[in-house]
Amino acid sequence: MRILSALSIVASFATFAPAGPQIASRPAGDWVKVLDNPERIAAMRIPDVVAALNLRQGDVVADLGAGSGPFVVAFANAVSPAGKVYAVEIDKDFLPFIEARLKAAGLTHARPVLGEFTDPKLPARDVDVAFMHDVLHHIEQREAYLKNLVRYLKPDARIAIIDYNQANSPHSGDAKLVVSKERATAWMAAIGFKPVEDLKLFPDKWFVIYGR
Repeated sequence: MRILSALSIVASFATFAPAGPQIASRPAGDWVKVLDNPERIAAMRIPDVVAALNLRQGDVVADLGAGSGPFVVAFANAVSPAGKVYAVEIDKDFLPFIEARLKAAGLTHARPVLGEFTDPKLPARDVDVAFMHDVLHHIEQREAYLKNLVRYLKPDARIAIIDYNQANSPHSGDAKLVVSKERATAWMAAIGFKPVEDLKLFPDKWFVIYGR
């Protein structure tokens, strides 16, 4: 059987379910088939992304919209032994997948967190790096979510966002599901953040790290 490209795999699910409280949401079991596809995992360049974030031992990372948790183990290893990772999801059915990854890796300083549509509901105001990969375009009330996110961040915290360029997005035909770098930067400015690094790691996505 021909292996689909990561982009075509995501696109094949784009019309699976109607838009919901989070745009184009669908059951976790269906999402995992996409999120854990080996070709997609390879294209995410997880080691390169983690290296680009320059995480330090002791950092606290919030992986927002963590899905099945592909970044969680790499983040936890980067900040160990004193750091923490919050793997945030709004769908409780993702949490067992995250817990299974952590158990298999023998990690105890990372934990799943059940968030809400407009609030990540983090357990403490101690986050050094908030991270979103292929997530921001699924958040319906983006400005409200980012405003609430700030409450959990340390004064010198960074927010890292990776999302599709419009031309490469599997949702390019639906303006609600496309978030440009420029639009995101305007939202970030409204909460007091500005670009500090613009990384050219992907041919099809933008990757910007914001700081105060």
